[in-house]
Amino acid sequence: MAIKITMPALSPTMEEGNLAKWLVKEGDKVSAGDVIAEIETDKATMEVEAVDEGIVAKLLVAAGTEGVKVNAVIAILAEDGEDVAEAAAAGANAAPAKQEAKAEAAPTQALAPTQALAKTEAAPVAAEAPVVAQAGASKGERIFSSPLARRIAKEAGLELSAVSGTGPHGRVIRKDVEAAIANGGKAAAKPAASAAAPQAAISGASDEATLKMFEEGSYELVPHDGMRKVIARRLMESKLTVPHFYLTIDCELDALLALRAQLNASAPLIKTEKGEVPAFKLSVNDLVIKATALALRDIPEANVSWTDAGMVKHKHADVGVAVSIPGGLITPIVRGAETKALSVISNEMKDLAKRARDRKLKPQEYQGGTTSVSNLGMFGVKDFAAIINPPHATIFAVGAGEQRAVVKNGELAVATVMSVTLSTDHRAVDGALAAELAKVFKSYIEKPLAMLV
Repeated sequence: MAIKITMPALSPTMEEGNLAKWLVKEGDKVSAGDVIAEIETDKATMEVEAVDEGIVAKLLVAAGTEGVKVNAVIAILAEDGEDVAEAAAAGANAAPAKQEAKAEAAPTQALAPTQALAKTEAAPVAAEAPVVAQAGASKGERIFSSPLARRIAKEAGLELSAVSGTGPHGRVIRKDVEAAIANGGKAAAKPAASAAAPQAAISGASDEATLKMFEEGSYELVPHDGMRKVIARRLMESKLTVPHFYLTIDCELDALLALRAQLNASAPLIKTEKGEVPAFKLSVNDLVIKATALALRDIPEANVSWTDAGMVKHKHADVGVAVSIPGGLITPIVRGAETKALSVISNEMKDLAKRARDRKLKPQEYQGGTTSVSNLGMFGVKDFAAIINPPHATIFAVGAGEQRAVVKNGELAVATVMSVTLSTDHRAVDGALAAELAKVFKSYIEKPLAMLV
């Protein structure tokens, strides 16, 4: 029986991907574990391995194709002994592959690359969100809708009974709710209705009006790529749904800078292809990551994530670090940072940042985490407030270290000072708790020897 190879969901947020390159051609024999394609997601470029043996009967999606929906059939394998031509013919009929299965449609759990491609029989549109019936607002009718559609409608204060479903069997799906919001759909009389305006704005309802404000020919409209769309959606969801609370502290850096210089000077030399180089080279950001992790270790009540079901209390400080890459940013994670030596954090962060810029990170290297660090100090930014990256409850926004006038023992002095703004999810971390966390962070920055014991 012909084996259908589908576009895998390589992360929970992935709805579509670009089929960058085929590493096999029609007629090739493949075995389980063979790398057969490269797929570009919104965050990275990943190699995908086959999980079945067979002969490539038909490549249904050409290399370089953008916007291939999750679960769309992209190729057909003929099993051993099966007629390749018949399998290819069967595959041609499967070409559309119900691409509208999109991932409203997406699986809630990321697949490892070695698990990504499977027989359709083993994963029959498993990504399809369960159909859930709920009472209609009138007539007692049942309204079939996906969980994502219900959540968006609830946030926008929209009655699902006012939405026409276009999904299977008339089910209301995300695009139906977004279209209803954009068209000024019937809103429920509750505070959440105020969210309808921002939702309508990001849905593109005002695009035409916006473009009319500019003289024709005076601009170029550059379509958003998948990464930028995901970033925009997640940041908007964070600001709409997470009650942000901010506090700013000033940390003196002179002791930290001196310790960093001593540690770098003492780094042993190792032999490489380029000759002997230091085994590590610490940056200020490496010490900030360590201080963040230790502060969360010391204040475990702040090392949490909010869910409606309960508070998630994390056992380790997994620190996500914002890395700027072409077209957006990504937050690779230093896991268990409170247990790692500064040299380990430094080398691990350099590797993660390089692979992030090359779009070679694996989903497990940038998903999850318990907090984040965003450092714009290298750009000369004095201070700023960062947006929380759910499911985190905190994010540290780090500014530049600069010489400032300070008062010490009643006398004016000069010190290198860095402003850090802590953003917290007020549902999970109250003001006093946030202040305690910031105080401990500041103590590690100003007395950095404590990070070595």
